[in-house]
Amino acid sequence: MITRRSLGKLALGLIGAAALASPVLAQTMPAPFDNPGEVKIALVRYLSTGDFFQAYLSGVEAQAKALGVDLRVLDSRQDAALQADMVDQAIALGVDGIIIQHGLTESMKEAAQRAVDAGIKVVAFDVNVENPAIPQIEQSDRDLARLALEQAIKDNGEAWKAGYVYVAGIAPLDRRDETWKEFKAKYAGIEEKAMFGTLDNPIANSVANQARSVLAANPDITVMFAPYDEFAKGVKIAVDEAGMSSSIKIYSADISTSDIAAMREPGSAWAATAATNPAVVGQVSVRALAMMLAGEDPGKSVIVPPTLITQAQLNENDIKNMEDLSAKLPQFAHAEVAVPAWMPLPVK
Repeated sequence: MITRRSLGKLALGLIGAAALASPVLAQTMPAPFDNPGEVKIALVRYLSTGDFFQAYLSGVEAQAKALGVDLRVLDSRQDAALQADMVDQAIALGVDGIIIQHGLTESMKEAAQRAVDAGIKVVAFDVNVENPAIPQIEQSDRDLARLALEQAIKDNGEAWKAGYVYVAGIAPLDRRDETWKEFKAKYAGIEEKAMFGTLDNPIANSVANQARSVLAANPDITVMFAPYDEFAKGVKIAVDEAGMSSSIKIYSADISTSDIAAMREPGSAWAATAATNPAVVGQVSVRALAMMLAGEDPGKSVIVPPTLITQAQLNENDIKNMEDLSAKLPQFAHAEVAVPAWMPLPVK
């Protein structure tokens, strides 16, 4: 069966093998991608350190290369004012499209509008710039939480005492919190014994400090819901130190190579996580922007579906890193999202 994905891969293979000899092929790509070298896009980043953000960048770069466009990467390193200035820099560079990756609504809203006013197509990943002209690229945060919590129910039954790690006011965490509240309402046997959390750096160590006190005060906790991997790392540190790894299970969201190692440690309390592949999210960000440049509508929300990843899966498949995860769990390696028939995809 020929799918849009296989057609895209075929087109990419033909471009690589016979671009010079086949001017007809270029005509199968919609403008402006019939002359992709003239297309300039910019990635304007707020967050860039850590496995997730490196993988996201690799996905952006891979999809931009597959399209043949000129990619500029502007990295503000968590400086909100600088990120807004970098949008203006991208406008001055004459780019055709901009991807805004993370950031603060208050600092990015006006900058994003300036780009739109300049006739530039814009998409935003995990930052709400409050602009109907700008599609939001999202992990499905509610589904991330749902998958992890469904596994917690499967492993522990419908009645347990829980610790919950949460910081309000962060859009992805707020969406995950909505699902946690729904589960507590659905399963009356779930008792939230303690809620705690912090984003103070280093996050894992700061959460570990809190978790030590929570565990000391609530030794009957058997499930920790920590829907962000840095939170889960912190909880695991405290659980290990307390010698409670055999009596507590940790459920989280997001994944990285270091998370995989922590989940696979002998006797690890980290039972499951739900995650999207950040490299795939990066690819989808570029594809959604490319669709806009070609006059197509990717939709107001472009959602990348998550995958449940359990400790048992990692051990059974001998998965050691993110590359293994993509190779051995194919649903993690690709998202059939924002893939029009003409779209070339990165070569595997």
